[in-house]
Amino acid sequence: MRDITTSKEKLLKKIRKALLEKRDNPYPQLEDQPLYPATDEMPEVVFAEQFTNVAGQFVFCEDELQFIENLLTLAEERKWHKIYCWEPKLQEILNQFEYPHYETDKDFEQAEVGFTLCEALIARNGSILLSNGNMAGRRLSIYPSVHIVLAYTSQMVMDLKDGFKLIKTKYGNQLPSMISTVTGPSRTADIEKTLVLGAHGPKELFVFMLEG
Repeated sequence: MRDITTSKEKLLKKIRKALLEKRDNPYPQLEDQPLYPATDEMPEVVFAEQFTNVAGQFVFCEDELQFIENLLTLAEERKWHKIYCWEPKLQEILNQFEYPHYETDKDFEQAEVGFTLCEALIARNGSILLSNGNMAGRRLSIYPSVHIVLAYTSQMVMDLKDGFKLIKTKYGNQLPSMISTVTGPSRTADIEKTLVLGAHGPKELFVFMLEG
């Protein structure tokens, strides 16, 4: 009798047979193997190089006083007047040095700068790991045309998986509803393949890093 089994049925039969057969994983250590070659560079150096390559601006500060001095100089050069900061830890630093800022969302549509913390810095690709687990929520890192992040050396990790470990350790099973990575200022090249910064978010992105 002629076999009228279709090619699709033959393929599904092979798949079913393969699923029923128990085989040992030929690559049991695959997930533990490094995805990238090892590097002798410090993660801070790798991050600074990768971050500046995507138009980010990185500033290392020895202490909070130097951070405020750099922030004052930058604000004066750019003529920033409406800096919004909603996170108590950051507000404490700014208030300590009497740095003017907005602690509520009053007149938020006029915001020039959004000032936030982060969850981690990913050295491998110069990315910032953010979440809405802090008081800054979702808006402060997206709406203003300038986003400034204050990060600490303890938040520097080499790869994204290490950043997720930090989040898991911090929040446990109560993970934030939004976790995202930001790699440089917002950009698009949809229109005539011309790169435009700030199309869907901040035009400028700064990371100030402190020891700690």
